[in-house]
Amino acid sequence: MKVLLVSPRTPDTFWSFRHALPFIKKKAGHVPLGLLTVAAFLPREWKLKLVDLNVSHLSDADILWADYVMLSAMLVHRDSALDVASRCRDLGRPLIGGGPLFTTGCETFSEIPHRVLGEAEDLMGDLIRDMIAGCVRPVYEERKKPDLKNVPVPRYDLLDFKDYACMSVQFCRGCPFDCEFCDVVLLNGRVPRTKTADQVVRELESLRSAGWKGPVFLVDDNFLGHKPRVKELLRRMIEWRERTGARVDFLTEASVNLADEPEMMSLMVKAGFTKVFVGIETPDVENLRSCNKLQNVRRDLADSVRKIHAAGLEVMGGFIIGFDGDTEDVFQRQFDFIQKAGVVTAMVGLLNALPGTRLYRRLASEGRLLDESDGNNTKCACNFVTKLGREELLSGYRDLMRRLYEPETYYERARILLRECKLSGPSVPIGWREVHAFFRSLWHLGVLHSGRAAYWRFLGHALAHHPKAFGLAAALAIYGHHFRVVAQTL
Repeated sequence: MKVLLVSPRTPDTFWSFRHALPFIKKKAGHVPLGLLTVAAFLPREWKLKLVDLNVSHLSDADILWADYVMLSAMLVHRDSALDVASRCRDLGRPLIGGGPLFTTGCETFSEIPHRVLGEAEDLMGDLIRDMIAGCVRPVYEERKKPDLKNVPVPRYDLLDFKDYACMSVQFCRGCPFDCEFCDVVLLNGRVPRTKTADQVVRELESLRSAGWKGPVFLVDDNFLGHKPRVKELLRRMIEWRERTGARVDFLTEASVNLADEPEMMSLMVKAGFTKVFVGIETPDVENLRSCNKLQNVRRDLADSVRKIHAAGLEVMGGFIIGFDGDTEDVFQRQFDFIQKAGVVTAMVGLLNALPGTRLYRRLASEGRLLDESDGNNTKCACNFVTKLGREELLSGYRDLMRRLYEPETYYERARILLRECKLSGPSVPIGWREVHAFFRSLWHLGVLHSGRAAYWRFLGHALAHHPKAFGLAAALAIYGHHFRVVAQTL
């Protein structure tokens, strides 16, 4: 059996890093982990080919080579996924689609003849038998949440490592919290399920032994979902690093109550974690209560950010504009909080109602839905009738994003991070790629760019006051360039 695995193209978004990748000669920020996991269930004697449209072109010959085409997509991939579906139909090749796009999307997706809805692990046996028999059903639907202890090591061997800036590994699915706007509980449930520590270490070792030396993203919905197992994993990761001499940086996503866990943060730093994405959303307590983000309510959010920074972890923050309680001062309040807290990478998005969420159902019942979300929450669009005037909301959002990523304000936050984040220096050795990226940034950001004066002042400050973190400072400058381009195109 010959199977073609296709990952759709991701549009130019905040997290695509499309304008930063050329500096490090990479084509994509992250790997299609869902497809690599599905591929691990397919019989080893089958012939598999991966085409990631973020790094390569999908030819008609690729499609015609395959007995089946498998496509995994999120909401943001809708247009690219439908284009792939159209080409498969025209060339007469059966297409099997899976992922959040088809699981929670309100459309029927008649363009996709075969769909896997929900988590696929427990459905793979039936699907493989039907593929062999040539009678694949229109729909395979998750009956219960799978046990992640039965998930094999993803097929990282299908990748060309040189194309990617970061690898992905998953430890946990699900989140114990239930924020109104979030679709994690809808997709993966409120009871966190984890792999074993040994499983994760095997996956890390498979990457290390294959030659990967870059960062690894633990793509959990909430890394703190099951704290005792997280601590067990971190101790095993520390042992693995010491035993193998692996020098890999990790990043992940966690709720803000990480700030209450000094032992956890210490273990994370020892295991090689350098960054954590935290959903801060808004400094407005009533808005946090209204969207059921209660874990953020009974605390000083700026102080929580400082505690995480002080532990040695950079906070990448998620923020939301467009809650019903937002007033005309929301833009300045968000700006002031982000600057004061030193959240350098601040993803501010307009609230959108994702299909199937409690927010989506509430707005539908109130007659306020306008259209379906495309999953890109840093696009200047909102898919429901807002309480704050629409034009005021959109123009205020554009202005906020541009102010946040102006060179002076961006580098001001970066200086706060360098001062507060207790860094011991980079764990990943500096290679020719990093050197090339640095010298390329000197030319593009230090000579060609209009913000060159602020750039040189920032590098000089970092070199004089934070020499151990100079590599981080140089990287932050490059990331800032990407974010600035995204903000200017809103």
